[in-house]
Amino acid sequence: MANKKRKNLTAAFEKLGAFYLGRTYDVENDATTPNLLLYDAKDLTTHAVCVGMTGSGKTGLCISLLEEAAIDGVPAIAIDPKGDLGNMLLSFPKLRPDDFKPWIDEAEATRKGATRDEYADQIAAMWKAGLAEWGQDGSRIEKLREAADITLYTPGSSAGLQIAILKSFAAPPAAVMEDADAMRERVAASVSGLLALVGIDADPIQSREHILLSNLFQREWQEGNDLDVATLISQVQSPPFDKIGVMDIESFFPSKERFGLSMSLNSLLASPGFAAWMEGEPLDVARLLWTPEGKPRVSILSIAHLSEAERMFFVTFLLNEVVAWMRTQSGTSSLRALLYMDEVFGYFPPTANPPTKTPMLTLLKQARAYGLGVVLATQNPVDLDYKGLSNAGTWFLGRLQTERDKMRVLEGLEGASAAAGASFDRQHMEQILAGLKSRVFLMNNVHEDEPVLFHTRWALSYLRGPLTRTQIQTLMDPRKAAASQSAATASPPATAPKQKPSPTKATVARPVIPEEIPQRFLPTTGSADGGRLMYRPALLGTADLHFADARSSIDQWETVTYLSPLEGRASGDVWKRAELLADGAPALASEPEEGAEFGSLPSLAAKPKSYTSWTKMFKTHLYRERTLTIRKAAHLKLTSSPTESEADFAIRVRQAAHERRDAAIEKLRKRYAPKLARVQSQIQTAEHRVGKETEQLGQQKLQTAISAGATVLGALFGRKLASVGTVGRATTTMRGMGRAAREKQDIARAREKLEELHTKLADLEAEFETEVEALRESADPDNVEITEKAIHPRKSDITIEPIVLVWTPWWIDGNGIAVPANA
Repeated sequence: MANKKRKNLTAAFEKLGAFYLGRTYDVENDATTPNLLLYDAKDLTTHAVCVGMTGSGKTGLCISLLEEAAIDGVPAIAIDPKGDLGNMLLSFPKLRPDDFKPWIDEAEATRKGATRDEYADQIAAMWKAGLAEWGQDGSRIEKLREAADITLYTPGSSAGLQIAILKSFAAPPAAVMEDADAMRERVAASVSGLLALVGIDADPIQSREHILLSNLFQREWQEGNDLDVATLISQVQSPPFDKIGVMDIESFFPSKERFGLSMSLNSLLASPGFAAWMEGEPLDVARLLWTPEGKPRVSILSIAHLSEAERMFFVTFLLNEVVAWMRTQSGTSSLRALLYMDEVFGYFPPTANPPTKTPMLTLLKQARAYGLGVVLATQNPVDLDYKGLSNAGTWFLGRLQTERDKMRVLEGLEGASAAAGASFDRQHMEQILAGLKSRVFLMNNVHEDEPVLFHTRWALSYLRGPLTRTQIQTLMDPRKAAASQSAATASPPATAPKQKPSPTKATVARPVIPEEIPQRFLPTTGSADGGRLMYRPALLGTADLHFADARSSIDQWETVTYLSPLEGRASGDVWKRAELLADGAPALASEPEEGAEFGSLPSLAAKPKSYTSWTKMFKTHLYRERTLTIRKAAHLKLTSSPTESEADFAIRVRQAAHERRDAAIEKLRKRYAPKLARVQSQIQTAEHRVGKETEQLGQQKLQTAISAGATVLGALFGRKLASVGTVGRATTTMRGMGRAAREKQDIARAREKLEELHTKLADLEAEFETEVEALRESADPDNVEITEKAIHPRKSDITIEPIVLVWTPWWIDGNGIAVPANA
């Protein structure tokens, strides 16, 4: 019976685009109600704020929100200043004590009077029971793990995966460069973050350090150049311009004083901890949101181990990258991704202006148009800029610590409601906030008709508290090992064939080649280490290819270069071992290195006619082997572009599926709201016939009928149903009619009519569920069929440049082992 009840509840909350956050809460009875709190994913595009003191359940609510987003296929970047979010990696579908045991806090177990094993048994039993109480089990945990990749990064530390921040200050993308305001904000924030890292609190308007560095950044970025710290130090000492404004550089900022800034930057570069900022994956927002295969990712950026200055620098840098990425995306009304910050204290204050504030405000104002939802959480509400947070459409308010906190929260709520054009009852809200318990939150959503109290659901992840450095290493070491192995086995772009050729007889003298055969030499790199240099022959072919396919709207030209080693007699297809050079045609020398030896040259390679034959072979090889793969999602009417990777197209398909789903949900709302309103109107008519003596029975049946309709449609649409069609007006009128229907009527007829209406509601529910199932199937990105089509180049348009005999350099050691000398 319990399993059946759980199954029914699961079916109720596993809805498209709906985040299951808990159940509504009855203050008078101090208990949860059967009504689910389902939050519309689209509402997060207008951002959210979560406020609550320690022990309020704020972290559990926000982790549940991230879990729901992941299950729905929405990726997230989560900034974690306290170290709590790593708990999302502690999800155990089998819910066995042995799963929990490695993560048990022994001190806590001791306080509970239990051994480690005993406490693991208790925690496993508690988690299983807690999940069951909220209609969840191990299968939903498994669903979370399958839906998204959860990764823990530790910038500036080797505990988790590392992110390279200071390798270079990369030039912004074109979308930022072409927007003067965006470019100015990017420069100012980057410079402010860097100066904060070296301990300089600089005013962008007054500080000479800030103005000088801003000019250096602006100049280099406008020319498309990336900057690194070493270059910056050099340019501070010798600026590439003579004036700043109308003043010469020496008058504005004398060289002796610039030397102090150079020394500060150099100290940063020389710091032992600096190397950690240079290692790891590049900071790529798209990579943080999706795996290389296009799977949604929850990237947890743990910064608890950093100093205050380092945290400020990193968050500033990250927010600027998110702004830049956002501006390269197409507009959408659906939720594309989430940016979450677990403790925003100090990063978005009401009066001060830290470097994080400008990009954060930009995101709050502009991200909605791109489908990026920003969620901010704090236990210190007095430190938030509530004027800026008036852009947040949803507020989750938990237990607050002081009266001052409550007043600041009310101020922010009032501003957000005014910005959204919604009404705000300050006195009523104040009364509710005064009596909140742990894990009970007030949700004020400007997209809903009224605020609602709810009790948060049980988190799928084991909330054991902040992870230690050792625990982070334990979690991420397998991921590091896999990444290292993948990097080791990956084939890098080649400039010469990497396979070891079969031994060839060396000839000290350079072979004599007819003048009409063009020959060149790949330049050498590296050191011989006591070995000798030998050149071996290869063919270099470059061609222009034309891919055309009218049905796919493809008309694409491509230039390719292949290098193929020549061995033996060079008969047959000499291009079968050719490698595509990813970087295009390499730089070639006209003469070899002095003292180099030469491998044997096949006799055919010394005959000009052979090159004519090889040119024809090359054309055939290109036509047969070089194809352009186009991917299609016919169901969504999407076709990949020629330069779009498989992963990027999969991401675009997922977003299109979400947009299609959201549009279908809106269509369902508009269709079913009037139907429900008509049934409720018929209930009013039936209840009008009920007399005073049947008032209690009639009201009870009326309420049952209304609840049934709300359950059917509200499970998917939340409380939004009342804002569509005439449902809200019908419900209000119904209450009035219930009060007026106190005259004596025939109770049998009332029962008969209500029975009939129940049947109508049941039919409506069945019809609705059928459509929901069809919608669920069609809107699931994993069910979208993606087909591939290989387009061959047009043979008549293939243009081959003259085939070149290229000598590739190899180092030969004392044992006769050869390695490429141009790798």
